[in-house]
Amino acid sequence: MAPGGERPLRELAERDGIEIIDQRALPHRLTWGALRDAEAVADAIAQMWLRGAPLIGAAAAYGLALALRRDAGDAGLALAAARLAATRPTAVNLAWALGRVRRRVQPLPPAERAAAAWAEAGRIAEEDVATNGAIGEHGLVLLREIAARRPGRPLRVLTHCNAGWLATVGWGTATAPIYKAHAAGLPIEVWVDETRPRNQGASLTAWELARAGVPHRLVADNAGGHLMQRGEVDLVIVGCDRVAANGDVCNKIGTYLKALAARDNGVPFYVAMPLSTFDPGLPGGDATPIEERSAREVTHIAGLAEDGRIVEVALAPEGTDAANPAFDVTPARLVSGLVTERGVFAANAQALGALAGARTGEAT
Repeated sequence: MAPGGERPLRELAERDGIEIIDQRALPHRLTWGALRDAEAVADAIAQMWLRGAPLIGAAAAYGLALALRRDAGDAGLALAAARLAATRPTAVNLAWALGRVRRRVQPLPPAERAAAAWAEAGRIAEEDVATNGAIGEHGLVLLREIAARRPGRPLRVLTHCNAGWLATVGWGTATAPIYKAHAAGLPIEVWVDETRPRNQGASLTAWELARAGVPHRLVADNAGGHLMQRGEVDLVIVGCDRVAANGDVCNKIGTYLKALAARDNGVPFYVAMPLSTFDPGLPGGDATPIEERSAREVTHIAGLAEDGRIVEVALAPEGTDAANPAFDVTPARLVSGLVTERGVFAANAQALGALAGARTGEAT
């Protein structure tokens, strides 16, 4: 939920499907869309109606439940899970949520599977809200400690991409400590990276923070290092899409550069990591599957025209090709700590090994 209680995903009446915020229209319009079958859920995830590792995991769980209403046999279960899993290959929450639902329903007779899957999807959604709330509380302790070393001025936080309530079922991951700090009266200001090429920072994080009344300023992606050099960033906190067993962190493209700048300037660099994003079966970040998205996301951009229409315009010369890796990997050595629902941990194999048993379910 947002600080005011709003969620980006909700169940439709009679369990007829789910309703989600169509994030493609933000920040200019708040639009909801109904998804009533597994195909619609898969398309919405692939086309970025909704995004964010925890949110797509929860949505996919509901999508699998909807698929089982039509075909609850073993073949139907496997086919629907594979279709949903293929939509976004990098974020491990997707496979984790689908694997959890499959393990819940596999032993059941087909007639009972759809209802059980729907209930499990609901539990995943509710647990996400609680998980992110706990990340916020542990992160708030961290923010208070850093703020105490810089008295007399607001704490200045830089974040990258959108790891807010729009990317989860509630609170967000990287933004949860920020919202908790603001609610507690801790003076805080947020530098919001625009996050090219899809501009999730400019379109989503800035929109969220404005609605919550959190002071913030939007900056170009390339400004982060400059701000750190000038002592204008007290810490960096980002979300993640997958964390390897050795502590390497996969997150939105550009995260690695922020971590390098933070290390060079002595700025703490923290990662908000729900345990559902930990992949103990991945030895290191170099084995992470990196999604390559459409070149058009780089060569074109959408915005609000003077007449109120959302339009797409070209940025590059006609015929220009572009590469568009959606994520990068930040080595564990650059991470100051992982803020989880269980507390703040070092980004290394020993600390993560102790957390592996606390992870609910396992990815398939």
